[in-house]
Amino acid sequence: MSSEVFIRGMLYMSLTVVGVPGNAAVILAFLLLLYQENRLLPADIIVLHLACVNFLVVVIRCLLESIASLSLASVFGDLSCKAVIFIYRTSRALSIWLTFVLSAYQCLSIAPPGSRWASIRAVVAHYLGFVFLFLWVVNTCMTSAAILFSLGTQKNSSLISHGINVQFCYVHFPSKLSKQANGAAQVGRDVVPMALMTLASIIILVFLYKHNKQVKGLRSSSSGGGGVSGGAERRAAKAVVALVTLYVVLYGVDNGLWVYTLTVRKTMTSSLISDLRIFFSSLYAALSPVVIIASNRKVNRRLRCAVQEKAVKEKASTLTTVRSTDGS
Repeated sequence: MSSEVFIRGMLYMSLTVVGVPGNAAVILAFLLLLYQENRLLPADIIVLHLACVNFLVVVIRCLLESIASLSLASVFGDLSCKAVIFIYRTSRALSIWLTFVLSAYQCLSIAPPGSRWASIRAVVAHYLGFVFLFLWVVNTCMTSAAILFSLGTQKNSSLISHGINVQFCYVHFPSKLSKQANGAAQVGRDVVPMALMTLASIIILVFLYKHNKQVKGLRSSSSGGGGVSGGAERRAAKAVVALVTLYVVLYGVDNGLWVYTLTVRKTMTSSLISDLRIFFSSLYAALSPVVIIASNRKVNRRLRCAVQEKAVKEKASTLTTVRSTDGS
């Protein structure tokens, strides 16, 4: 095993170590919340769905890539390449769009009751399942090329033109035009939610800034509360800024490398470029649960309760064992 392949495997393994337990913890927290309260708010459902698709991104791509790179198992053939690239691209696209849906819903949530935007928020919340279904159908259709054009590396790469080398697999397009058309569609699919998400986040931050000034004005004329509200607003603002910044930076690099891949003169691009693209796009799926856990009080509270309950049960079990030993 070469040092480059080993480093590649360790990088993907690091994403797996962070992303799998992180997304699993977010999923577990919301499932516990659903079990205890028998309901989830629309924003919670969006975050839960986002954690599920991010979990798919990390497991399907990062875990399998690290296993193959470290020569732990042979997992990539023609069929597995088609499945992995298809599921990865679909989950990655859904991760992007769900982050936008979350930002848009938060933007609608600040609308005053009775307004047109508040009515739109209620409609979105009511038909949220159809929104998810629509996103799944559209993104599945847009990534269908992965099933048609993906090949395993055991194929003779010298016979493949207009392809993309992703280390263990090739994505072989029949012509340069089809490669560029597919790439342009993917860039458009990513840039549109990026622009809309940024706009929604700016609206939220402007609203929070103005509302925070109003709260400060009320504090000067009243000795009552307002600190809790202000603290909640600051936490919400930090969460929005962190998620959107993380998204824009990582997917900006990813799409920049993708544009380079489409415009490079070589018929077969280097696997290094593809590796960097996959790494940066998977990095969002691995780090976003960290932001969610740190900023979402519901998730944080449920995870703390679960840890405390586990510690209490282990302590009770230990005491029972000690007592039974002493009694014997």
